[in-house]
Amino acid sequence: MTDAIDATHDPKLRSWVTSANQKDTDFPIQNLPFGVFRSRGSAEPGRIGVAIGDRILDLSRCYGAGLLQELPEQLQTACLAPNLNSLMAMGRGAGSLLRRYLSQLLRIDRQPPVPETEILVPMSGAELLLPARIGDYTDFYASIFHATNVGKLFRPDNPLLPNYKYVPIAYHGRASSIVPSGTSIQRPQGQKKKPEDSIPDFGPSQMLDYELEVGFFVGVGNELGHPISIERSEEHIFGLCLVNDWSARDIQAWEYQPLGPFLSKSFATTISPWVVTLEALAPFRCPAFCRPQTDPQPLPYLFSVQNAGFGGIDIILEVWIRSAQMRQANMQPFCLSRGSFQQMYWTLAQMLVHHASNGCNLRTGDLIATGTVSGAEEGSQGCLLEITQRGLQPVKLPTGELRSFLADGDEVILRGYCEKAGYARVGFGECRGIILPKSEGL
Repeated sequence: MTDAIDATHDPKLRSWVTSANQKDTDFPIQNLPFGVFRSRGSAEPGRIGVAIGDRILDLSRCYGAGLLQELPEQLQTACLAPNLNSLMAMGRGAGSLLRRYLSQLLRIDRQPPVPETEILVPMSGAELLLPARIGDYTDFYASIFHATNVGKLFRPDNPLLPNYKYVPIAYHGRASSIVPSGTSIQRPQGQKKKPEDSIPDFGPSQMLDYELEVGFFVGVGNELGHPISIERSEEHIFGLCLVNDWSARDIQAWEYQPLGPFLSKSFATTISPWVVTLEALAPFRCPAFCRPQTDPQPLPYLFSVQNAGFGGIDIILEVWIRSAQMRQANMQPFCLSRGSFQQMYWTLAQMLVHHASNGCNLRTGDLIATGTVSGAEEGSQGCLLEITQRGLQPVKLPTGELRSFLADGDEVILRGYCEKAGYARVGFGECRGIILPKSEGL
């Protein structure tokens, strides 16, 4: 399934929401990502909204104003839900229909018959929530450059294990600790063992890291025992977000053998609140990663001509940091890295297909992340473990502060966007989190 470029992608489209017409906005009328919000400071249930410029189109208010009457009744009902699960479960066709309908509603020549304030909410006055009820979370290891860079730190003579080029590697994460952008992250505690020590100790992580990732939400799931074919894979993908898979590297180094990450990852994962649909990303599709001729080709269940030709997405991804000292001095964030999602060894479709290949039943709202996105070029590494060579080459911030790993008070900001000549910029918004000291207790 390949999404067609249609009238909703026309770069000449303009909206009556004036902020959506600014050149540098993440949320022009060509994007229209879905999310869940409530009024800031309230305890009211979440409502589904659509990002448009610096405003949120409140779909429940649109329904109340009679602006959704032309849509099928089931789709109208899904727009009133407290999360996106009902909309996701209806399939890609329903999301596409709603996006096209809202594109018409928001056109500059279609001013609605109600005051803007009745259906638009300023983003500054909204609290953005998790967009879906996430039942399961799986994190892949899909960047060969990240896998190789990390492998060199631990196995200089054999950085990439032989299975990597055949099988998309992943582990099952913790859905309960996924939080929306803006949630503060407490420094985790755990067992750590230095090479020179005979026994481990327990205490706060001293090697706290971020991981720049992209995630995608499962729309329609599959029944237990029924794999998903590569040809039908994208019918099961509702949309994408940014993911920061916070990692305690010292805890990870001690616990990961023989079963992989556990407490070093499960303390928190931050996601951006807006889900960008595959339809919005259609102009930015590109070929899958070009494997060297010496690499094995994907096994048949992971290969299709369509996925090879259009399975990639050209997303620019950035990591920014602002320390407590920088905030006190009112300084702008400092860019740590900038890379491209084009360079992922495995595509979203291949990750999803492999996940379900043993008959595993994926469910609506499940989150699947790609693993750290790193490129081949210097400055494109997606975590401090790579950038600082496991802490041996600290980064110098504009204040003169050095960072081998994250300090208390550091704010990490992930950004992602697509740009291409002849099309409007489509962005993901931000994925933010500030590190707090460890909690009291043990």
